Amino acid sequence: MILAGGLATRMGGQDKGLIPLAGRPMISWVIEAIDSQADAVIINANRNIEAYEALGYPVITDHVTGAAGPLAGIAAGLIGCRSEWLVTMPCDTPRVPAVLIQRLADGINGAEAAVAHDGQRLQPAHAMLRASAADRLETFLARGGRRMHDWYAAIDTATVDFSNHRDAFDNVNTPEQHARMEARLLGWQKEAR
Repeated sequence: MILAGGLATRMGGQDKGLIPLAGRPMISWVIEAIDSQADAVIINANRNIEAYEALGYPVITDHVTGAAGPLAGIAAGLIGCRSEWLVTMPCDTPRVPAVLIQRLADGINGAEAAVAHDGQRLQPAHAMLRASAADRLETFLARGGRRMHDWYAAIDTATVDFSNHRDAFDNVNTPEQHARMEARLLGWQKEAR
């Protein structure tokens, strides 16, 4: 599930997943990176639903109101999950590692969640969770929990080393980060030709 349901306040409230990046919507870079890794791709969005549906993937909205952050999107994904596992990633990391899902699966070792660590810090939106965690996450949110780090501390969570892919977690939260990422992606496209 690609998380695209945020408010994007640092981007002036624009819907980040739909912001053009090197000629196409930012979320399309993430879709391209993970589509072949996943059995199915879904998008979590809370606005511009038709634009996201036009990308050809199912779209789900948050069940929890009040801007509960990425955890609300994850809860919606876990509730609707049709498999034992849900893998999440944000729409604003266009360079998702091609090995993300396999490495998270290899690192979970019986835990309820596996979360990527880039060698410097936890990347909590890049995670694999058991669908059976849905009820506990809803309870966590109902009690006012909003921080992803607190959620992962409350369940059995494995940390998976992605230090050899650190730059793949560079995200786009500001116009300046957008400009830098666009220059990088356009440079890669040029080199690929």
